[in-house]
Amino acid sequence: MTKRTKAILDRLDEAYTREYKCYLNYETPWQLLIATMLSAQCTDARVNLVTADLFKKYDTVEKFADADLRELEQDIHSTGFYHNKAKNIIACCQALLERHGGEVPDTLEELTALAGVGRKTANVIRGNIFHQPSIVVDTHVKRISKKLGFTKEDDPEKVEYDLMNVLPEDHWILYNIQIITFGRQICFARNPKCQECFLTDYCLEYQKTKKQKKTEAPK
Repeated sequence: MTKRTKAILDRLDEAYTREYKCYLNYETPWQLLIATMLSAQCTDARVNLVTADLFKKYDTVEKFADADLRELEQDIHSTGFYHNKAKNIIACCQALLERHGGEVPDTLEELTALAGVGRKTANVIRGNIFHQPSIVVDTHVKRISKKLGFTKEDDPEKVEYDLMNVLPEDHWILYNIQIITFGRQICFARNPKCQECFLTDYCLEYQKTKKQKKTEAPK
């Protein structure tokens, strides 16, 4: 790990602590799996509103596996993309029962073999449930990691591998948690609060803008 990377992580630790948080509400591994599937293109706050009732109605993997597709679509309608999400949740839960005895598996290969489960969802499960060092690349992580010079890639899988090379394992899950908070509080995609940011001296975008303004300033 370079001095620059350590300095960035130290500031994130200082600002947000090293406490592990999950912004999705759940009580069991399969609930986190379904909540994460629902969170695609949807806010965690909206997912938590939906799952509050959803997990009471469908309180077992079996009930999700046997769910009526149209009814489940209505139950999760407000999370968006509800046709695919409902179809994938039912197929995923059926596979959990048929292949894994109703339990959520812990390997990337087994998780990504489930319907609707990509690397991001799999790594959320591996990190939060099984405490395996995993990097979750969401929109905040991809966007801000590019600003910090940790990656130049746009493809989430390539970003993941770049971050694995840059970050120490003890920060793999932590970095995601911290960057989500940072992205929601300070580094917005539009109109970021640069005046409140504690990482401007490491932000390539900020430094580039600062340099341009200096060059353009009247002499």
